[in-house]
Amino acid sequence: MTLSAATKYSLADFLYLESEDPLAPSEEFLKWCADGERAMSLYEQSLAQGPVARTSIMVDGRAQPVINLTSYNYLGLGTHPKTVQAAKDALDAFGTGSCGSPILSGMTTAHRDLEAAVSAFLGREQTMLFNSGFGGAFGIMAGLLRRGDVAVLDERCHICWLEGAKAAGARPEFFAHNDADALDAALRKHEGKRRVIVVEGIYSMDGDLADLPALVPVAQRHGVGVVIDEAHSILTTGETGKGATEHFGIEDGIVLKYGTFSKAFAGVGGFVSGPAATLRYLRFYANSYSFSCSLPPATVGALIAALAVSLDEPERRRTLQANADYFRGQLDGLGFDTGTSASQVVPIIIGSDRQELYELGHTLRDRGLFLAPVDYPSVKEDELRFRASITSEHDRAALDEALNILNDTIRHRR
Repeated sequence: MTLSAATKYSLADFLYLESEDPLAPSEEFLKWCADGERAMSLYEQSLAQGPVARTSIMVDGRAQPVINLTSYNYLGLGTHPKTVQAAKDALDAFGTGSCGSPILSGMTTAHRDLEAAVSAFLGREQTMLFNSGFGGAFGIMAGLLRRGDVAVLDERCHICWLEGAKAAGARPEFFAHNDADALDAALRKHEGKRRVIVVEGIYSMDGDLADLPALVPVAQRHGVGVVIDEAHSILTTGETGKGATEHFGIEDGIVLKYGTFSKAFAGVGGFVSGPAATLRYLRFYANSYSFSCSLPPATVGALIAALAVSLDEPERRRTLQANADYFRGQLDGLGFDTGTSASQVVPIIIGSDRQELYELGHTLRDRGLFLAPVDYPSVKEDELRFRASITSEHDRAALDEALNILNDTIRHRR
């Protein structure tokens, strides 16, 4: 099968294509993987260096230098001397792993220090830590909701929130993206039931912000609490980096504030901050917390330092915003479709031609630009794209070089 034939299908086509043995994928899926190897080789690429602005990836057994527009190291904290040293210090003090769940033996004084630092930073009663960003959101929904409850989700929320709601036996109810009238209708539809609303600070595939000024009053009118996922907006958005809530000056109605440590914090894991009573309950009923090993102490040490650096060096956030505005503005000026992005997450929307998406991905990589393709069902079938992650560490020369490659490769090809 040619790449042209292989790219007629997506992962969605094989989700319900069952084999006789659940431990063995269908023959059709295996054949599609083999025939589409060229396309799939653009995923799970191995970095030969860290997630920095100019790095190297392994291509055909050799390290190829690239401009990195794929990693989430938004503030450059992944290689900051203070975060690296803090990780080393914690490694010396506590060893390589926590060797236990938080409920049993996995908590250290470093974990408690991180909880306290995040709570103080966000002005919240309490914080709890998860060893996985996905697992944290999943655990929150599965822990709080029950059969008959309703999870009212912006249609562009991350899949972790949906999966958690499904695991709880709750009903997912989607409302049109950032549409206050659609949210109102969804809440009225399930009047009388236990409901929770989930939105994102910055949407991970589109780069736009939750319209909190329009959505929160609707939630308050119905007496329903909001959970905000600040994964891409924590440390990057707002005057001091508290996220979209700080950007809009809205805290009332936001019951739980969720974030991940794998983006601007440049580590791994997640956290939720909110009322102490709610988090006390979650510590026992979020199974991804109580039945998983806690974060490695070295990671925790680096995260504490990352938060401190972000506050001590606010120019990193300003540089990030300037870089994102410049890159997005240049793309718009060249005629690219960047959707509704208003942040460091910049989509480059190609359309519905899957073959073109993967051929362009190879050409970009060959030209020295690391930019991963995003296919359906992660985005709509007519909005296939590349997603650029801009950081404070991209200098103007790197951004201009990336823009030239994109212009030569994509715009001139059309």
